[in-house]
Amino acid sequence: MGNNLTNEQRHENMLKQIKNFRLLDDDFMTTCFKENTEAVELVLRIVLEKPDIKVEDVKTQYDLKNIRGRSVRLDIYAVDSENKKYNIEIQRADSGAGARRARYNSSLIDGNILPKGISPDNISDTFIIFITENDVIGGNKPIYHIDRYIRELNEYFNDGTHIIYVNADYKDDSDLGKLMHDFTVRDPDEMNFIQLAKVTDYYKNDKEGIKAMCKAMEDMITDYVTEEKKNSAIRMLKDGVLSEKQISVYSGLPMEVIRKIADEEGMLVK
Repeated sequence: MGNNLTNEQRHENMLKQIKNFRLLDDDFMTTCFKENTEAVELVLRIVLEKPDIKVEDVKTQYDLKNIRGRSVRLDIYAVDSENKKYNIEIQRADSGAGARRARYNSSLIDGNILPKGISPDNISDTFIIFITENDVIGGNKPIYHIDRYIRELNEYFNDGTHIIYVNADYKDDSDLGKLMHDFTVRDPDEMNFIQLAKVTDYYKNDKEGIKAMCKAMEDMITDYVTEEKKNSAIRMLKDGVLSEKQISVYSGLPMEVIRKIADEEGMLVK
């Protein structure tokens, strides 16, 4: 009993994680891009090859719900000066960047952006952008653009919906290749773009930035906890039979969360 990590040990573990983070890690990326219109503008201008994009609003970890109450959490949701909507998703696992996931995100954004009483003809253009660690499309290309198409007329069906996959595994000397380089390195000194190097350095090396990143990580851990899972973990902790690892497996909560619950409830964990 009593194998809980001390606060100092937890803090040291967090510092190691922060040093190891890349922008390709979605938790770190969403913290770096939070309210950071400059960084989001950079990404959109390069990916879309539109240097005049002006981002007006950025939200990270943004929840959208459908009419049945099911929600999706978008990594980044941005709106530009022309009221176009952008969703940027970071996906390290190929399974999280499937075609139907892109379709679902697109449909939820559409369902939430049209004000009551406004004709669908006035709906904004939307861009769903997946930045993936691997080449999930498999064509050995740096970027893939998916738009609806009228086969019989050999022309685009201009409905304003755009899905884009960016292959972070593809590196070259283009702006896109340099951007993907920046997403996959850990050291801000190795980055090409000052907008990304500056914010990465802040959260990795600045005292206040590290403090904010640690707080963000604590909040992320808390997000794992549902009332049902928490109650299940508390019951197992009260029994005093299972180890921390076993409770983690059975409850579906990370071990760090199990330790946090035990601390809050004044219990010991094996």
